[in-house]
Amino acid sequence: MTASVDMTGKTVLITGASRGIGAAAARIFADAGANLVLTARSGDALSDLAQQIGPKARAVPCDVGRYGDMEHAVALACDVFGGLDVLIGNAGVIEPIAHLAQVDPDAWGEVIDINLKGVFHGMRAALPVMRAAGGGTIITISSGAAHNPLEGWSHYCASKAGAAMLTDCADCENRAAGLRIMGLSPGTVATQMQHEIKASGINPVSQLDWSEHIPPDWPARALLWMCGPDSDDWLGQEISLRDAAIRNRVGLS
Repeated sequence: MTASVDMTGKTVLITGASRGIGAAAARIFADAGANLVLTARSGDALSDLAQQIGPKARAVPCDVGRYGDMEHAVALACDVFGGLDVLIGNAGVIEPIAHLAQVDPDAWGEVIDINLKGVFHGMRAALPVMRAAGGGTIITISSGAAHNPLEGWSHYCASKAGAAMLTDCADCENRAAGLRIMGLSPGTVATQMQHEIKASGINPVSQLDWSEHIPPDWPARALLWMCGPDSDDWLGQEISLRDAAIRNRVGLS
């Protein structure tokens, strides 16, 4: 049983919220009572999700690679709900999976724009609001790829490594101001991204059986737990759901 964290009256902004971990997190946080600002590039799927959740959710079509889009999303959270308590930097892409010697340079750069600059843009927009309020939680979705090179994934590994260090820097600069900043490495999750990885046929991750991937609600439930005091021992660190002790602490099985 996942430890309960009451989010009533709290406002949570989730990037990449139209599917996968982001959509699962939106539902988990809604059940916990949170107000939600949901962003993604796919406006229709995002609007459908917000309608399913109800009046506490707002859908904001957004490209995290553009700072102005994230600034607008944070401003909406403040205007509609009175502030921003939690930012979950979840938006991420992995296509095109290709070797460095053949990959299209522009497509490679677009992955950096989303996976790395997108995390920065969210932080840059949210940090002044949270610092002025005297607190807040920022969680970056990380990956084992942040720490290990994988064939065909140079853009993903590099962007996730950069996002992990960016998260460390944000903790270094803002913990004394009352902010809680962490990373979550979920492992392999049964989402659309895994279908893309499978289709590539490149590196051992593409060879994994579907049954080896965890369900999206596991990292979603971990994200909720990370917003409560039970996770304070991990501030400034990256929590991995590959760690059985962490899974037990969160209540995942």
